[in-house]
Amino acid sequence: MIILRREIGDVLRAARQRQGRTLREVSSAARVSLGYLSEIERGQKEASSELLGAICEALDVPLSIVLRDVSDRVAVAEGISIPDTVPADLERTLGRSAGGWAPAGELVRAG
Repeated sequence: MIILRREIGDVLRAARQRQGRTLREVSSAARVSLGYLSEIERGQKEASSELLGAICEALDVPLSIVLRDVSDRVAVAEGISIPDTVPADLERTLGRSAGGWAPAGELVRAG
């Protein structure tokens, strides 16, 4: 069974370790206790959306990137492959307004 909090924790830990930062550094920057951040990284606690946002900010990693990485990990665990772009035939079939998405060339970054 896929445990979402474990996948989130793994992605956060990997981001922190890639930066060569300690739990103490990130917990201080995110204003969360070291023990609680450790439990989040180990998948023992679920972070609220506010706390997840604070941790991402402390890591200087967009929340959308963390969620994308988690989504990709879940897809792999489910045995499915999700393309990075919307296939042209699917775009024609669903139309541009389906699901609120836009073709990649039309996405506008908030800024």
